[in-house]
Amino acid sequence: MFYLFLAVICSAAIALIFKYTENTDTNRYVITSANYFMAFVISFIMIMYQGLFNGVTREASFISEIGQLSLDNQYILSPYSSIVWGIIVGGISGVFFFLSFTYYQKSVKDNGVGISGTIAKLGILIPMIFSILIWREFPTSVQWIGILLSLVSIVVVNLSKKSIKRFDFKPTILLLFIFGGMAEFSNKIYQQYALNEYKDIFLFTIFFVAFIISVTYTANTKGKATLKDILIGFAVGIPNLFSSYFLIQSLDTVTTSVAFPIYSAGSIVLINLGGLLIYREKIARKNQVSIVMTIVALVLINA
Repeated sequence: MFYLFLAVICSAAIALIFKYTENTDTNRYVITSANYFMAFVISFIMIMYQGLFNGVTREASFISEIGQLSLDNQYILSPYSSIVWGIIVGGISGVFFFLSFTYYQKSVKDNGVGISGTIAKLGILIPMIFSILIWREFPTSVQWIGILLSLVSIVVVNLSKKSIKRFDFKPTILLLFIFGGMAEFSNKIYQQYALNEYKDIFLFTIFFVAFIISVTYTANTKGKATLKDILIGFAVGIPNLFSSYFLIQSLDTVTTSVAFPIYSAGSIVLINLGGLLIYREKIARKNQVSIVMTIVALVLINA
């Protein structure tokens, strides 16, 4: 649970840094590219420091080990195959990471921040549902109540009468839900079958692929890149990397159906508290209700 708490802190830090940019003239695409750059550079340094490629030999073909997975859900890949698995899953996940950001921006334009924020957070339903169906990670009855309460708290904190009234279902909202949920699910897919000590290779691949796509996209958009944008992006990149790093670490001891609601709802609580303490923002009544619901949910989930 300690690693999950660290993942929540990192997730909240990302939002609080972005909150700093709300009333400033910044280029979010440059910030996003710089964020991915910092994340993959740090993960590369961690790979080199740990010497993750040293002494790795091919014990069996990757294809044969994948075949073993189809026969035994509990099978863990060898070091060699864990690296290959991390590169494959990480590459696909990098695309999802970028697409979820892109469709979040589009959804905000189409449907407003409230609806978009709710759908983005509720993307955790994808890894939760798949983990229950595939790996039979069933919560207890009390945990189910806590999970449902945390999901309701996510809706409460994001939605308002104004956002609901404005909402007009468009494909962007569905794509945001799918891409965001699959980006989160990729962490579980890697952790379930690969050796955890090679997760830095997986994370490096995610952020390197996302960076390549993002910087290409940014180059084709209008707007200047300033030193301030780049530095903000670097600041975001550090918690962005470690939110996934600690989340993967936590999945070794916490079931997915429990971890993701805590991760999402807990982040909302810290974002609100951070806004109060750092930016002197008042916590709206509905957010206060959401925080209380989340705290109760966390108690039930950990019962």
